[in-house]
Amino acid sequence: MHHFAVNRQGKLCCEEYPLEEIARQMGTPVYVYSHATLERHFKVFDEAFSSIPHIVCYSMKANSNGSVVRTFARLGSGADIVSGGELARAIAAGVSPKKIVYSGVGKSVPEIEEALRRGILMFNVESREELERINVIARRMRKRAPISIRVNPDVDPKTHPYISTGLKKNKFGINIRQAVEDYEWAARQPGLEVVGVDCHIGSQLTELSPFVDAAKRVRRLVDKLLAKGMPIRYVDIGGGLGIRYNDESPPSPKEYAKVVASVFQGLDITLILEPGRVLVANAGALVAEVLYTKKASPDSGKKERWFFIVDAAMNDLARPAMYGSYHAILPVGKAPARRVTADVVGPICESSDFLAKDRVLPLFKAGDLLAVMGAGAYGFSMSSNYNSRPRAAEVMVSGNRCEVVRERETIRDIFRKERVASFIKGSGVKR
Repeated sequence: MHHFAVNRQGKLCCEEYPLEEIARQMGTPVYVYSHATLERHFKVFDEAFSSIPHIVCYSMKANSNGSVVRTFARLGSGADIVSGGELARAIAAGVSPKKIVYSGVGKSVPEIEEALRRGILMFNVESREELERINVIARRMRKRAPISIRVNPDVDPKTHPYISTGLKKNKFGINIRQAVEDYEWAARQPGLEVVGVDCHIGSQLTELSPFVDAAKRVRRLVDKLLAKGMPIRYVDIGGGLGIRYNDESPPSPKEYAKVVASVFQGLDITLILEPGRVLVANAGALVAEVLYTKKASPDSGKKERWFFIVDAAMNDLARPAMYGSYHAILPVGKAPARRVTADVVGPICESSDFLAKDRVLPLFKAGDLLAVMGAGAYGFSMSSNYNSRPRAAEVMVSGNRCEVVRERETIRDIFRKERVASFIKGSGVKR
């Protein structure tokens, strides 16, 4: 469920605020987030696990805007982070360090040091060399690093291969068969404290069977470790619960929680959950303006096709170009009656610069506004300055209030930190 709907005047609104008015005030492209949707999604997910001790650690890579993270933190959320930058953002947004888990295959020495100084809940370790490095750093700092090992259960998540993380061919985690040996080694190290087991098999999962399969394999590992006297207190089962972008039928958080809790029944542990997309995707939309329209050259025997060229591009929303992902496209104002087959494309000099392909849409004209739905996850967080395009503004709506939560970049912002090499003739560029 989300709080984007058409009002009585035929205008698409975020909660009570017309997107047309946001575009007029803020310009386009602009990301718009619904505060009520964020709150509702978190509460539904958190309450689904109310029967078992748990910590919801929001996966910040989905959307790390400070107002988004702070919304969850105020509801009791922790954070799943994968970089020192996300650690800093989580702390700044009010997340307790004792609710932060640090994932990722390539943690650097400064990042590990800062996480130890902050006193995070645990490191999700993804290789033997990382275990060794954390041990050395923790000993030097006269600390014990709380660790869990991210195990790779070799389970097919039945999702896009680029967001699959639980197969043995993926770069993530340690083979589950090797894990016991690595746990035994870690338990002997003075700089490490074994506290948990971690597993994450991928993103946008729309079936329960991969979750159940992975959870059962993790349960068997936990039982082995407990039998060896290891004090496993946390089981991190990752995130990955999918949403409906088009015609998917993902399980509800309640259905997901029921099967997961049943697998770990009888254990004296706390579940760590890392939802990302399921909390934020449908809480956000990307609003864009149609710059130009043109009819494509006709193919023999086929219906006419159009291009709607908008001011948002693959640098603003990379998912369609990267994954061929589907995002619903809705008119912001009253839609023209005539409908045509069209591609919605941006100004980037790449044929992969599209937001939608072969869609039946209203016959937009230049100046019309459209909304790309389901853009709250992996939208702004994956955006870039490709083609030297400033990144979009972000706004958040609550009821009839709308506030900027990240200002639009300017062209000056893009090259603010650049320097011209002194040996280049005439390097005194005026700006």
